[in-house]
Amino acid sequence: MGRLCETEGLTDIQSEILRTVRDFVDNEILPVANQLEHADEYPTKIVEQMKELGLFGLTIPEEYGGLGESLLTYALVVEEIARGWMSVSGIINTHFIVAYMLVQHGTEEQKQHYLPRMAEGSVRGAFSMSEPGCGSDVAAIKTKAVPSGAGYVINGQKMWLTNGGSSTLVAVLVKTDTGAESVYRNMSTFLIEKEAGFGEVKPGLTIPGKIDKMGYKGVDTTEMVFDGHQVAAADILGGEPGQGFYQMMDGVEVGRVNVAARGCGVALRAFELGVQYSQQRETFGKKIAEHQAVLFRLAEMATKIEAAHQMMVRAARKKDSGQRNDLEAGMAKYLASEYCAEVVEDSFRIHGGYGFSKEYEIERLYREAPMLLIGEGTADIQRMIIGRRLLEDYKLR
Repeated sequence: MGRLCETEGLTDIQSEILRTVRDFVDNEILPVANQLEHADEYPTKIVEQMKELGLFGLTIPEEYGGLGESLLTYALVVEEIARGWMSVSGIINTHFIVAYMLVQHGTEEQKQHYLPRMAEGSVRGAFSMSEPGCGSDVAAIKTKAVPSGAGYVINGQKMWLTNGGSSTLVAVLVKTDTGAESVYRNMSTFLIEKEAGFGEVKPGLTIPGKIDKMGYKGVDTTEMVFDGHQVAAADILGGEPGQGFYQMMDGVEVGRVNVAARGCGVALRAFELGVQYSQQRETFGKKIAEHQAVLFRLAEMATKIEAAHQMMVRAARKKDSGQRNDLEAGMAKYLASEYCAEVVEDSFRIHGGYGFSKEYEIERLYREAPMLLIGEGTADIQRMIIGRRLLEDYKLR
């Protein structure tokens, strides 16, 4: 284990969790990641092992059967798992966001009903904001819940659900006309429990099938179609309509820390592959690591990884302290995803022609890294968030 991505001030429990996860990644994920990814196969065995390790309940409070760990612990676990295979970290990310939203915003009944089962992994979460025509423009969503009797009827189409097929609980942002002047006060988050799988998983609720992707394979990414789907008023997160946008933004904030952690993990693995290969491959009578061009490239890669890791840790710790962290989370997500893409490409270049071969792991990372530039808000969205927050802090007096 090298010196990169070390985190100061961890407790003995945090350190032990990370050692356990690191061993799990080295022994159970890395040996099979390429085979499963190329086959676009869901990692069922790995998911079952994560259940046994308690990872699905890592941040769920102990009173609901979880381990009660911090966002920092979770982010460091995600970093380790993404180092093994980013798709596996995606399986627990959406689950974690839904659990976080329940802990922060759910009614006590909703917490009691869902969190113990989420902690053991028998209920697994996904969340949905985006739609085919709106992308990052959340205010433009069209899926709508209309009052009907004691509940609501939902119609519309959602897009880009990570774990859309394998999940059994989806937090969905839809329009609800509460009569508020702000469009953001006319949105609500519904908690929809469903069967795992594809097709019509519930009356009026269809998961059409997996979206075929360039990378980020294994984990299922889907659409979600509502056609007269009936839900109860009690299924609104927190019990009151009109709070959905703010609940989702709170969840996305921690999701951005997660994406930053994934970027750190993927970049670290790309560096490990590059630094190992550069000490094995010879050109012009010496190892390519001894050529200054490659040596400089390795130095830049390592510096970027370290900078992204420290920024990710800061964002997680700020959220754990109860402070607003949209600036730090945006910066961490922006920097880590951009640096990840750059580090992966540098490792790809170090591998030369072999990097283009599916036999080499770097080929997989080269297809995975671009997803981080888009997930949980594009780089341009992050720059907008960062810029607006800076103007708040540095407003002319």
